Amino acid sequence: MAERPASPDAAPVRAVLLAGGRGERMGRLGAGRLKPLVPYGGACRLIDFSLANARDSGLDEVLLLSQYEERLLMDDLHTVWNGVRPGFRVHFGPYDAAYRAAGHDLPDELPERNWPLERGTADALIRKADHVFGPRTRHVMVLHADHVYRFDYRPLIRRHVEERAALTVAYQRIDPRYVHLFGMVELDRDGRLTAFVEKPEHPTSDLVFAAFCVFDADVLRRYLDALDGTDWQHDISRDVIPAMLAAGERILGHRVEGHWEDIGTVERYHRAHLAMTRPDATLPVTALPRTLAPGVSRGLVDRAPGVHRSVVPLGLVNRGLVEESVVFPGARIGSGARVRRSVVLPGAVVPDGADIDSAVVLEDGFVQHVEPLPSAAR
Repeated sequence: MAERPASPDAAPVRAVLLAGGRGERMGRLGAGRLKPLVPYGGACRLIDFSLANARDSGLDEVLLLSQYEERLLMDDLHTVWNGVRPGFRVHFGPYDAAYRAAGHDLPDELPERNWPLERGTADALIRKADHVFGPRTRHVMVLHADHVYRFDYRPLIRRHVEERAALTVAYQRIDPRYVHLFGMVELDRDGRLTAFVEKPEHPTSDLVFAAFCVFDADVLRRYLDALDGTDWQHDISRDVIPAMLAAGERILGHRVEGHWEDIGTVERYHRAHLAMTRPDATLPVTALPRTLAPGVSRGLVDRAPGVHRSVVPLGLVNRGLVEESVVFPGARIGSGARVRRSVVLPGAVVPDGADIDSAVVLEDGFVQHVEPLPSAAR
């Protein structure tokens, strides 16, 4: 195997963001909406976490790999992210030239797509390989669009490069009861990956894949080429990583400290918001990217007229009582209404006299009740 450079500065990293989810397990919250654009925390959308992490880690560009309602997602990200802060942008692969030519506007037309729909996370990398594997790209960082966390990727990248790994995976220790919902990992005493099982029936570890990783670009392409055309599931976690592990590639684990959340269901979405209303929140609203109504201040209010231990925006129109809830900018609480343990999305209006408990109030006013989880799935 060829020697790889030992300095991050000598090893350009291509960051790619997989964003193909439809939010089908989120009920009405996900209906008619792209899952990456689901509002979160009174401040942003789910996709904004990975983008903000990449920007704050010094990466100048992230390549979007999407499929479902691509145009809607690209238009949104171009408006919210591109041109807002110099030195960082979202790249749109075969459509990028059209967006660059449009400047601050949106392109009237996009080139016609001429490849089959992707069938999984690995397939997206194959079909858009020309935009992933450039001549200068030595490493490929894979991110996802539905995880809530703030993380500096630089130490992970630096370790990956310095130790000449074929792959470095981020992992976190969680409550053993919930390992079966994730990709389970096992490591030896030197931090090398020894086992990786997607959604194990009988977990043997309390460590799980945190859904971001860095590949050596040549190694990744070799495995994608070998798997393409075979009877595989077109998935990084189910195919690529197990194949690399079976072949004895050097795969390292990098621990993620602090808050990390996989938002897969409306119950998890609801629970994560309630955690933000605690004084000891591991991810307070002040740490979130601010892409929704960025000019509006918001924060955790312990006690004020009409508000008790809730995340609310400055200037909230509130004629009722809000308790242990997260309210987005633009929402309104009617006279005599009571909102408890709930999430109120941007522009939602809670009617006069309403009594809402353990729910997500959608933009059109629909109240999606949520069965509270017995404890945190972490």
